[in-house]
Amino acid sequence: MLFAVLSIFVGAALAPLVVRLLGRASGWVLALLPLGVFAYFAQTLPEVAHGEALRHSYAWVPSLDTPLSFYLDGLSLLFALLVTGIGTLIVVYAGGYLAHHHQLGRFYTQLLAFMGAMLGLVVADNVFVFFIFFELTSLTSFLLIGFYHTEEESRRAARKALIVTGGGGLALLAGLILLGSVAGTWEFSQMLDLGATVQGHPYYLAIFVLVCAGAFTKSAQFPFHFWLPAAMAGPTPVSAYLHSATMVKAGVFLLARLHPVLGGTTVWASTLGIVGGFTMLMSAWLALRYTDLKQILAYTTVMVLGLLTLLLGIGTKTAIKAMVTFTVVHALYKGGLFMMAGSIDHETGTRDLLELGGLRGAMPWTMAGGVATGLSMAGIPPLFGFIGKEVTYEAALHGGPWGPLILGAGVLANAALVGSGLLVGLKPFIGELKGAFTRDPHEAPVSMWGGPLVLGVLGLAFGVYPAFIDHSLLQAARAGILQESAELHLALWHGINLPLIASLVTFALGAALYAYWEGLRETVFMTGLGTLFGQGPGRVFERGLYAVSSLSHTVTRLVQNGRFRWYLFATFSAILVLVGGGFLVEESPLVFSLGGGVPDVEYYEVGLAGLIIASAVVAVRTHDRFVAILALSVGGYGVALLYMLFGAPDLAMTQFAVETLTLILLVIVIVHLPGIQGEESLGIRLRDGLVAIGCGGLLTLIMSVIVQTPLNLRISRYMAQASYTEAEGHNIVNVILVDFRALDTMGEITVLAIAAIGVYVLMRMPRQEKPELTTEASPEDRAAEGDATGT
Repeated sequence: MLFAVLSIFVGAALAPLVVRLLGRASGWVLALLPLGVFAYFAQTLPEVAHGEALRHSYAWVPSLDTPLSFYLDGLSLLFALLVTGIGTLIVVYAGGYLAHHHQLGRFYTQLLAFMGAMLGLVVADNVFVFFIFFELTSLTSFLLIGFYHTEEESRRAARKALIVTGGGGLALLAGLILLGSVAGTWEFSQMLDLGATVQGHPYYLAIFVLVCAGAFTKSAQFPFHFWLPAAMAGPTPVSAYLHSATMVKAGVFLLARLHPVLGGTTVWASTLGIVGGFTMLMSAWLALRYTDLKQILAYTTVMVLGLLTLLLGIGTKTAIKAMVTFTVVHALYKGGLFMMAGSIDHETGTRDLLELGGLRGAMPWTMAGGVATGLSMAGIPPLFGFIGKEVTYEAALHGGPWGPLILGAGVLANAALVGSGLLVGLKPFIGELKGAFTRDPHEAPVSMWGGPLVLGVLGLAFGVYPAFIDHSLLQAARAGILQESAELHLALWHGINLPLIASLVTFALGAALYAYWEGLRETVFMTGLGTLFGQGPGRVFERGLYAVSSLSHTVTRLVQNGRFRWYLFATFSAILVLVGGGFLVEESPLVFSLGGGVPDVEYYEVGLAGLIIASAVVAVRTHDRFVAILALSVGGYGVALLYMLFGAPDLAMTQFAVETLTLILLVIVIVHLPGIQGEESLGIRLRDGLVAIGCGGLLTLIMSVIVQTPLNLRISRYMAQASYTEAEGHNIVNVILVDFRALDTMGEITVLAIAAIGVYVLMRMPRQEKPELTTEASPEDRAAEGDATGT
């Protein structure tokens, strides 16, 4: 499994080269990579379907007991096949959609990296490996959504997605750490049998809340749903992949994976039921408010995510059966419909439903795929969407005392879904050809209509003969969630029963919504719904960002005022208050017990101390920068002599070298600076003096306490013993720098290298002529002067 994941990332790295060599045909070649990975996972289906879970583990960070482990059961296999299978079609589609884009290579790199991250997420076993891939999907989706980076809308949408999902990811990290600590293991596969232990722990509620924060933000549950429709600013291949098989389902996958560990409690059922149910009902009707094909599809995706969350909250065998079934149903029709919408936009110049119609003659193949997937979204038999809708109604009926309410909400939501499916999959192709197109309508290339047609055919095949996947893939996926195997059977016809009656009511309501859509979307109810739940959360988010930005500007104006004296005063005052206050509170008994006798010192030590103090006084009082630098150097050399006197010649030599080099560099620079100008007021000098004396006194107290504290030589002894035997070095200091603290040293070298590069770039920049000074006031100055004088 590791090599399957890594191969996708290798393909991402090589994608620009493939595009450069093959041009427009690169999509077909690059698609062979996810197709091969799909075949690899598909060949494991017989083994997984018989209840065998595959686990591969590789040593990664053994000192922290963190392996690079992967786990493949029915649930992860279902998502792995969706990620790679639909990903193959998306890669081909992107080659046609962005055929003439000059950054197609960059797009493929980002798309394949996103695919690799999602694939790693669904097969990861170790919680830290899972989290890395979880956050990598947020980062790569940020790049994909903001692919049109010259457009403000794309940049804003990408930022919104990253902040929302990234913030939820931080909460998830805390939840996973708590979960691993409580369970006593960092492997999901080992946690699955520890549900009773975790649910009985006092930290269960905290773990549940933090995990839900990560899952709800990732899968766009209310009130975090607003980022997903905004993400439609990205290219259509991104939208199709994001919504059908990848990141938006990552949160649902997380909840499904942890269902045996966290599920089955009252708080689990009520939270997922309320949040998922409200998200489902709200977003289904919000979709009818819009005319943009991608916006309609985006809100219906939120609706399905809410439905899947609701089904996980119900948690019965029938509900989990409906959840895994509808996951496949949604992936098939939503991927096809997004690709169809992109083809229409690509070949006509618009995706506004009010401007579309009559495209059946110009785009027959696109119509075939669009109608098939649209009718599956509407749940029309014999397509797979009909079976998916039937099993969700069956799950609602088995939902306990809340079953009738869940069924009613499901009928209302699915009725809106029927209307949206007919609007998107049927309306652009029927009626008269309209003349509002910016381009002459024509059929898209096969790379663009092939994907929707394949997914439409699969939806029809699974609907007519569900035995293709029910006893194998779907049954194994349900067993992966429930951790118990039971037969899963799907059928197109179950006889006349309550779910069928609910379906007929749904069809009737959906057909009415489709027929009266144009008038309905302008009603007060729909307008208010769009304002409150469509634009409202997004506006709150943007205003929150603006408030944070305004606060940061205010703080910056107060703190970063351009006066170095103020920076020093603020820094040392904070040290004095925070460090000094805490030190006195914690160490006050030891401070007040310090001995008061006269120390045993030599006359030359007193002389050196006096020299250091005198140099500091001269540096503070002089108005000549050169004299100040010399005085500071005298103090530095005095400190070096003290090091030598107290038995640290190596430290003294280092201090001598640093002081000499610093003196030379400062003298070279100082001759180009003017003298110290002006004199601060007595109050400011007293203030600065008190802060300086306070910091000096605090440091003296700290050092006095340190020297009276017994030394713990355990680390020193270890370094002395291991320097030669393990690092093969005689100089302990050198070994510390290059072995024990190697990463720290590398970081310091990196910082210095970056600074050197910056200096080099500045030195290579052409000199700019200094503008001539003029006595004539600028228009801004004259306006300011007029404001000040009242004229």
